[in-house]
Amino acid sequence: MAASRLARHCSRQAWIRAVRSFSTDLKQTLTYEEHLKEGGKMVDFAGYAMPVQYEAKGSKHALSIIDSTKWTRESASLFDVSHMCSIRWTGKDAFDFVERVTTADVYGLPAMTGSLSVITNERGGVIDDTLVTKCSSKEHGEHVYQVVNAGCAPKDLKHFEEQLGKFGGDVKMEVMWDNRGLFAIQGPKAAEVLQRLSPSTDLKSVPFGQCFWMTLEGAECLVSRCGYTGEDGFEVFVPGSAAVPVWQLLTSQAEVRLAGLGARDSLRLEAGLCLYGHELDEDTSPCEAGLSWVIPKARRDGAKNKFIGSDEILAQLSDKSRYKRLRAGLMPASGPPAREGAEIETLDEQVVGKVTSGSMSPCLKKNISIGYINKPHNKQGTDLQVVVRGKRHPAKVVKMPFVPTKYYKP
Repeated sequence: MAASRLARHCSRQAWIRAVRSFSTDLKQTLTYEEHLKEGGKMVDFAGYAMPVQYEAKGSKHALSIIDSTKWTRESASLFDVSHMCSIRWTGKDAFDFVERVTTADVYGLPAMTGSLSVITNERGGVIDDTLVTKCSSKEHGEHVYQVVNAGCAPKDLKHFEEQLGKFGGDVKMEVMWDNRGLFAIQGPKAAEVLQRLSPSTDLKSVPFGQCFWMTLEGAECLVSRCGYTGEDGFEVFVPGSAAVPVWQLLTSQAEVRLAGLGARDSLRLEAGLCLYGHELDEDTSPCEAGLSWVIPKARRDGAKNKFIGSDEILAQLSDKSRYKRLRAGLMPASGPPAREGAEIETLDEQVVGKVTSGSMSPCLKKNISIGYINKPHNKQGTDLQVVVRGKRHPAKVVKMPFVPTKYYKP
């Protein structure tokens, strides 16, 4: 029986035992037992046992995915994203190496600031999307702190090892996968919560994208004002020994509710954000994905600032005719949600694209989709149709994000 259905057939204690059995062959984050206490519906996600939502009877965290999504936009939700892989790059050539394997302008980043970037292949396709931060600490000095997706981590690390062999400079890659907690607190009241827990930190002066050190439960935590929900929020990197105490501290705050993978996906979809394996893959370029902005101005001089795949990507930036499709938002007017794989057609039934993600928006109470649409049919306002279960439904190309983002800027 799937772990996500156990709660309907077992007592609470029997259900916890059954979930533990289900999770035996899966990796577990440091807060795994905390998820079980709150009735986390655990599923296999990138080889980890992760909660989709929480269902403990009588718990304040027992929200449907719809209500959890709304709570995030109204208050603050806490996500365990410890399954993602962190990498610390040190050595005198670390900046040069990271600029070789990503599109990030590491040298141009202000101190203690991060940005979304992509890891690219020779064809200009995306191996993974990634967060790259120019960080500093007493122990490691100035270095690069990078986070990659859990599902892509094995191939990312293999790719980095291969490139290190070719690079030959002074670079050390330290992989931090299981020895730290990574928690995302997201929503309009997230700053209020963290400010109360660390009064000495002035969060009003910290813009989206900046990181800082904060003491929580006696542990020095690296905190970045970022997230993947479209809301203001923070990602908190916690030393392993303090992971459970910090999780419990954040969970105990009145404004905070736990949220799982279900709400996280609906939030990122409403925000019009890419999900690797859906909107991004090794045959899709950043330009096609609408992510040209992740190639900063300083990286666009192909003669001076080469990165893997730069010849093709820079050619696409200068000549948009080199690619025929673009990622776009789509809002079907009727019928069931147009989900991944649904064909997108013109009104005369010519196939011009395919849906990569789609669902009902909890906040808009409308069906929304993201897909790749051939030019010029990708233009906003274009009337198209989607094919769902053999039936055609009218849809219109719309601007993303579907729900306005609220990234904080002082």
